[in-house]
Amino acid sequence: MTDAILSMPGALSAPRETKRRLPVLPVAALLQAQQTLTAVERFAKEHGEKPAQAKYYRDLIPLERPGAHGQYAFEVDLDACTGCKACVSACHQLNGLDDGEIWRTVGLLHGGTASAPALQTVTTSCHHCIEPACMLGCPTRAYEKDPITGIVKHLDDQCFGCQYCTLMCPYDAPKYSAKRGIVRKCDMCSDRLAHGEAPACVQACPNEAIAIRVVEKVEAVARSDAQSFLPGAPSPEHTLPTTVYKTQRAMPSNMLPADFYRTSPEHSHPPLVVMLTLTQLSVGAFVVGLLVERLAGTPAGSPLAQAAFAGGLAVVALAASVLHLGRPLLAWRAVLGLRTSWLSREAVAFGLFAKLAVLTGFVAAAPLLPPFWGKVQLSAAAPALASAAALTGVIGVLCSVMVYVATRRAQWSGTQTGLKFFGTTLLLGAATVLALGSCTGQDSSPRISGALVGLVFAVTIIKLAFEGRVFSHYRDPRHSIEKRMALVMLGDLRGATTLRFVAALAGGVLLPFLLFSMGYRGRGLAPISLLMLTLLFLGELAERYLFFRAAPASRMPGGIP
Repeated sequence: MTDAILSMPGALSAPRETKRRLPVLPVAALLQAQQTLTAVERFAKEHGEKPAQAKYYRDLIPLERPGAHGQYAFEVDLDACTGCKACVSACHQLNGLDDGEIWRTVGLLHGGTASAPALQTVTTSCHHCIEPACMLGCPTRAYEKDPITGIVKHLDDQCFGCQYCTLMCPYDAPKYSAKRGIVRKCDMCSDRLAHGEAPACVQACPNEAIAIRVVEKVEAVARSDAQSFLPGAPSPEHTLPTTVYKTQRAMPSNMLPADFYRTSPEHSHPPLVVMLTLTQLSVGAFVVGLLVERLAGTPAGSPLAQAAFAGGLAVVALAASVLHLGRPLLAWRAVLGLRTSWLSREAVAFGLFAKLAVLTGFVAAAPLLPPFWGKVQLSAAAPALASAAALTGVIGVLCSVMVYVATRRAQWSGTQTGLKFFGTTLLLGAATVLALGSCTGQDSSPRISGALVGLVFAVTIIKLAFEGRVFSHYRDPRHSIEKRMALVMLGDLRGATTLRFVAALAGGVLLPFLLFSMGYRGRGLAPISLLMLTLLFLGELAERYLFFRAAPASRMPGGIP
């Protein structure tokens, strides 16, 4: 054992006189051996103590945390960006993203003239906005903005996968992961920054085109007010993005994304198509039936059938909305964002409407039930209960409108979305009241039936005329939002477009004329009114499908595959 220790490099390096005069203890030999540098340590001492990547930590990330009025932000040097996508690859690898999941993209701007063309590659990711729309719209409060760094983080454990933030963000930063059933996004590699390391994209860029800087919030607001964010990007005035794009060159004024003229259908969101159509049908049936009863002094058919039908459909609609979630078992979290999210308000309003509509149906059925305690009081409260149900239903439809108005997309403006949603409510509501009255053997008077059929006809004409205006932009020289919608509806989605207009014309124009010729009486009233409701429902389903698929998405410049 002693001989083995003496044979170690540290022991042999001791002076020969020491080994002759003093006994060498095993512990002393080991301590002396530990002071001998390894090959790696000798190489590091020879070439300096700072790692080769130290310049990234020193030059491309802040040395101090932001002050009270500042935050971290990406800074992109457009003159140095070559579009190599090293940043995209590094972000994907170091964050462990799924196949097809991309947090950082590279796009292309082009413009100029034939004699002086201009091309500019652009790397982009989450802009960690001052007023992040994703955070304000989230119904589960799955986003937070760090009060010190300003980084917008997504809380994966809070998310239930409704994907509303992907509609709210004008820059397409949040990405839905179908594998996990949640949305995820860039957090500026905050864990690395906290330890003085640069984010993956910053380290990977061979030209140092990406950096992390501290920006003053007032400067970001001033840039947004001046519309000096980036050519071809969505307007910054809504969310106040903090990313700084700098260049020493003068860009031509006609720079456009390379994919500006590309049109393709967007995601259809089938559960939302069903939920929106059914909620508007159920609210319409309840409200129109109640209005007819209050205005005419007599119900249009059976109040019990109308209340039960409306309440049942509301429950089915809410169940359909749960199928849209990536994590449906967490659907109860939809109410957490009530203070800021229209989606939370929509869920609460329709939840109340469903309960009140079912309770109204129970009250309407009370005369058919044997006597029980509180029956008289319950019957006395029926008018107030029905009014409360109708009010919450209308509020629910209004919240549905605002869910899409809040995205600030031109094709989902308040006028367009409000006319479509409330038009569907009136249209399907009138058709449902007429059909239920005729099918339950409690036909309304010809005067009431005529008013309902007239309402169906008028709303159908107004809706089709309004929706058909988009086709007048098909040959516009400008590639506007309306032209893109027309190109998609008459191109990839022509089948759904045909179904929408044929079903609406048949159910809302031809069949009302047939009922008018019958005087709203006869054995054919029930099957014709039921057929009318079916056709109108199919037409509104197709219209809601087009509402999503023919709506151009808002995103940063792309065009590089």
